Amino acid sequence: MKDNDESLELVKDAIREVGLRATPARIAILQMLLNSNSPQPHSVVAERLAPLGVDSATVFRNLNSMTQVGLLRRAELGDHVWRFEVVRDRHTGHDSAHPHFLCVDCGEVTCLDDVQLTASSQRVTERVGEVTEILVRGHCNQCR
Repeated sequence: MKDNDESLELVKDAIREVGLRATPARIAILQMLLNSNSPQPHSVVAERLAPLGVDSATVFRNLNSMTQVGLLRRAELGDHVWRFEVVRDRHTGHDSAHPHFLCVDCGEVTCLDDVQLTASSQRVTERVGEVTEILVRGHCNQCR
């Protein structure tokens, strides 16, 4: 089996594992987001999949259904735009949530995968509640 065939089967299996049918639209959405370096808004996903015959409403419905079953994560980074990304560590039980950097000039979003709260910071925030999202705003290297 070729690498592409194997990765396609892994994508299909991931969709089926959460109780959804592995439709062509869901497969295309998940593959696109797996190959993305940052969370993507509905508009970008819809634009990229339009040449494959996947309409915007289908993309919207599938992004939301895959989010509801925990395959995707949805983030709003202060600009009133929902962005979607793959939850990568579903099998380990490890929370793969991570901070994002938002450039206030160009709007580029970058995942900060290796940034985590320190143990001390986690204890302090637990007294207040549960941290579900961290957003860092600033000027990216291209805009500085």
